[in-house]
Amino acid sequence: MIAFARMVQYRARTMDLPQLLLSLIVIYGSARLFGELAGRIGQSAVLGELLAGVLVGGSVLSWVEPTQTLTLLGDIGVMLLLFEIGLESDLPTFLKVGRSAAAVAVIGVVMPFALGYGVAVSLNLTSLQAVFIGATLTATSVAVSARTLDDLGRLNSPEGIIILGAAVLDDILGLVILSVVVGFVQTGSVSWLAAGQAAGLAILFLLGAILLGSRYAHWFGSIVNRMQHRGSLIVSAVTFALALGYAGTLVHLAPLIGAFAAGLILARTEHRTHLGESIKPVADVFVPIFFVLVGAAVDLSRLNPFNQQNWTILLLAGALTVVAVFGKLVAGLGAGGKINRWAVGIGMLPRGEVGLIFAGVGLSSAVISTAEYGAILAVVALTTLLSPLLLKRYFKTA
Repeated sequence: MIAFARMVQYRARTMDLPQLLLSLIVIYGSARLFGELAGRIGQSAVLGELLAGVLVGGSVLSWVEPTQTLTLLGDIGVMLLLFEIGLESDLPTFLKVGRSAAAVAVIGVVMPFALGYGVAVSLNLTSLQAVFIGATLTATSVAVSARTLDDLGRLNSPEGIIILGAAVLDDILGLVILSVVVGFVQTGSVSWLAAGQAAGLAILFLLGAILLGSRYAHWFGSIVNRMQHRGSLIVSAVTFALALGYAGTLVHLAPLIGAFAAGLILARTEHRTHLGESIKPVADVFVPIFFVLVGAAVDLSRLNPFNQQNWTILLLAGALTVVAVFGKLVAGLGAGGKINRWAVGIGMLPRGEVGLIFAGVGLSSAVISTAEYGAILAVVALTTLLSPLLLKRYFKTA
């Protein structure tokens, strides 16, 4: 009986494998095709991958379904992307613009929150719904911003460093806001103590990982230098990134922040150049999955203006998109010195996976209905698609 059960389980796995393989073929093929086309017309490859997701997702061809397996593979991809970005970043320069990044992050949280709340209230949504929608607009997708900056070759520019630093801080501030809202839904009261603890743990984790890791980074080099087996360096580095990502989840921090911290730490080692070259092909296998799935989450049927049932959603989505863009553009004013502030503000636009997480929490907690959920997804899609387009233009004036 046990043998039969194992045989059934094995067959179930093998039956799922062809579908997974087919999905990966579609994802890689469409991502490469649209990424190449985007590059040929002078746009970022990430824009092509997002549009590829829209095409092969449920809105158009329905060739790719965001299953749990694909989602997990995409999550690994975004962790590897942030690890790669950390390796290419210069920690002293990153810390030097910390004040500007903090100013951009705070403005980029306060402005969209206040404007989103005002829009929701004016459209007769409840106070709780308005607070949640405002909170959703505070998010910034560090993954989309980082990939776009990398594609444009501006990752280590002053603007790029400020954008990355502010996006990471946005994740921490967004964590606090989300915990307050969810706590209110679950208990009927706001626990500021719990919110403060969540923020404190997140900040301590990030600072502690970077400071302690940088001090003892030479240990990593010493250990790896003693290894003789093939792939020891890259496997050890990826293990370290995954370990810090896992440690981040223990303090309710996004694992990609832990992976980013791991990259910053190992960038201080003698293996930085070799690691940077070795991680790229690994990331290239996983990263497109993430961006195609983000595009596949867009439901174009919700944006059909000829369907009267969509008019309320379109009105809410349009108004929220305007304030979402305006709020982040204003955040660019927080960047001091001779900085292209328009570029910084535009780099803060994409909500990406962070916005999707916020929207999913709101729907599952019954804070928002499917109508408000559709409007938020539209905002996520539009801001995520706009950023690569506009960054390409405005970095020319930097």
